[in-house]
Amino acid sequence: MSRVCSFILIVCACAHPSAAQTSVAAAVDEGLQHNLTLLAARSNLTIAEAQMLSARLRPNPVFSFGADHQDWLGTGFDTANNGGPPEIAGRIDVPLERGGKRDARIALATAVRSAAEAQFVDAVRTLRQDVTLACVDLLAAQATRRLVGDTLRTYEDLARLNRARLTAGAIPPLEATRSDVAMLQFRASVVRADLEVAAAAARLRVLLGRDAGDSVEIDEPVADGVGPARFDAAALEELAVKSRPDLLSLQLSEARSIADLRLQEAIGRVDYVVGAEYRRQQGIAGRANTLGVFFSTPLPISNRNQGEIARATAEREQAERQIAARRAQVIADVRAAAHEYETTRDLLASIERDLMTPATHARDVSLYTYKAGGASLLEVLDAQRAFNDTMQSYVDAQAGVRRAAARLNAAVGSEVVK
Repeated sequence: MSRVCSFILIVCACAHPSAAQTSVAAAVDEGLQHNLTLLAARSNLTIAEAQMLSARLRPNPVFSFGADHQDWLGTGFDTANNGGPPEIAGRIDVPLERGGKRDARIALATAVRSAAEAQFVDAVRTLRQDVTLACVDLLAAQATRRLVGDTLRTYEDLARLNRARLTAGAIPPLEATRSDVAMLQFRASVVRADLEVAAAAARLRVLLGRDAGDSVEIDEPVADGVGPARFDAAALEELAVKSRPDLLSLQLSEARSIADLRLQEAIGRVDYVVGAEYRRQQGIAGRANTLGVFFSTPLPISNRNQGEIARATAEREQAERQIAARRAQVIADVRAAAHEYETTRDLLASIERDLMTPATHARDVSLYTYKAGGASLLEVLDAQRAFNDTMQSYVDAQAGVRRAAARLNAAVGSEVVK
């Protein structure tokens, strides 16, 4: 319960940040504060509280008033027609609930409220994952844009160098044309990178609840925040079974179905109605003040709420099967997420260890040699292309580790990777 309240306090917290640049953690907090879907899910808590209020109420007594045998049509009451006497009556009937109906209603409303709280926590878990993944997509797109921008500047330097060499007669026109074509072709890559950044920012903007005109940019390294290279699979699965709010929500739904079954069984018990009446008669023979008492109850010959009891029983059995299926899915999610994280972490380490230095060295050497006149343009372009592929793989691996970490945290239902 305290965990749910903490999330609710987060949602109700501070105002929209004004800065365009933010971190992933700040973006997650902003999403929890302003995401429209989460705010709509929070309304379920208010609805559950209203149901709790209704469950606590007791049935109202019924007041009846009657005026009978009144001479409003002008017949006239006398000894000849022996009409009347006019009567005025006031009556109060009080329903008496049996079978513990009120306690069963309160128990059902409590279970519904607990399930709504667990569903809200699960919505928070899902939103955390979605915002983190959107931030990682934007970080990767920004890193790719910086990479292609640096490469474009390299091609522009080569094109200017070759134009100067062509003017001096040091190279044939074909060499300068090749460098110009390579530069112009790579400008298309820059445009595509800009579009990827814009698309990623738009997806993140929706999750953060920002207006369409607001700018958004994540300012931190792509690979910032990684956990251990290996995890204890059994410990993660045990933690996930205890922590996943969607599994808890199903368990609370089972409790709700049990409470509903008890309520329907209680509704099958008939209720009593007791009443008291005051009646005044005033006629030609005299007047009288009388009291009466009443008792009524339905006869449960046909309808004993069998249909609703059968429904609640079936829902309970369904909830048990859903819990078993979700528990199996939770374990599968944890295993898949842990494997993805460990695999991408190993891939990132191998790129850093085996590819980064050779690719950078080959690019720098070929570029230096070409400027000194000891290498061909094709060799420079091949080295630059290999460097770009390596750096793009490195960016993708960094983003893959962050995505895998976010999925692992969501699969476990707890932050196991910082």
